[in-house]
Amino acid sequence: MQLTTYISDLLYRYECVIIPGFGAFLTRYKSAHIDDFTNTFNPPSKIVSFNKQLQANDGLFANYVASVEKCSYESALQKIRTFTAQISRELSEGKTISFKNIGEFSLNDEKSLQFEPLKHQNYSTSAFGLSSFVSPKISREVYKETVGAIEKKAPVIFTPETRESKPYLKYAAIAVIAISAIGFGSLKLYESQVQKFNLAERQKANSLVENQIQEATFVIENPLPVLSLKLPKHAGMYHIVAGAYREEGNADKKVEQLRDKGFSPLKMEPTRYGLHQVLYASFEDRIEALNKLREIQKTENADAWMLVQDINQ
Repeated sequence: MQLTTYISDLLYRYECVIIPGFGAFLTRYKSAHIDDFTNTFNPPSKIVSFNKQLQANDGLFANYVASVEKCSYESALQKIRTFTAQISRELSEGKTISFKNIGEFSLNDEKSLQFEPLKHQNYSTSAFGLSSFVSPKISREVYKETVGAIEKKAPVIFTPETRESKPYLKYAAIAVIAISAIGFGSLKLYESQVQKFNLAERQKANSLVENQIQEATFVIENPLPVLSLKLPKHAGMYHIVAGAYREEGNADKKVEQLRDKGFSPLKMEPTRYGLHQVLYASFEDRIEALNKLREIQKTENADAWMLVQDINQ
C-alpha cells in the first residue's frame, strides 16, 4: 500500500493527517521518561493515535498524493477512495490491516475498529539519533546494612574511669572533631566543584546534540515538493479551494461567480501542473478554516477542499 508510506511521511510534519472517509491519525508529544519496572530510559517521542470521527477532507492528504504522483487532485481523491474501500472490505472479512511504520487495524467482537500503534516508531524529529537504553538500578542500602553490622560486633564504649584516668583522650576527641569538620568542609568544596564541572559538561553535550540535530538530514521517502504560491490578498496557512481549472478562462468565470455571491475570491498563479486554483478564503486558525469548509461544502460546493500551505505574501 503506497498510500501508507505517504501517511507516514506527513506524520513527521503534521499533528493531524485526515484520510477522507476513513479517519484521522493524530500525534501527541511525550517527554522523556523512565520505566521503573525494566529500568529503561526512553527519549522524547510522538505518540500516534487514531480518531474515526474525523473523516472530513481537509485537502492535506489528497494534495500530497497529487503532488508526489504528479496527477490531478480529482485523480488523487479517487485513489484514496479506492484505498479506503479496500481496507474496509478486508476488515469486514476479519483480516488485520498493517500500515507500514504506523500500526495495525482490526475489528473486535463488537465489530468496532481497533488501532494498535507501533511502539518502536518515533515521529518526533527533535529526538533524532536518540534511542532507549537500560541502566541497572543502584542499590543504596547495602553499605548502610554493612556499617550497622560492624557497629553491632564492635561497639565503642567510653567509661568514666577511662576519661578520668586518661584526660588526653578529651583532646584527642576534640582533634578528631576538628579534623572531621575540616574534612567535611573539603568534601563540600569538592562536591561543589564536581557539580560545576558536571553542569558545564552537560551544557556542552546539549549544545553538541542540538548542532547535530540541526545539521542532520532526514531522509523521507517521496518528500513533499516545494510549492511556490502567490496570495496577494489572502493571508494565512489554511486556504479553502473552490476548484482547480486547466483553462484560465474557466478559473476567471469561477472568480466572477464567487464575487457575485459575496465572496472575496483569489485566482492563484498556475501550479507546476498547469492548474489555476481559485480560493474562497484563507485563515490563520485551522479550526476556523475547517468550520468554514464544512459550511461551504453544505451550502455552496460539496467538492471544496482545504489547501494547507504556508504562503509568504
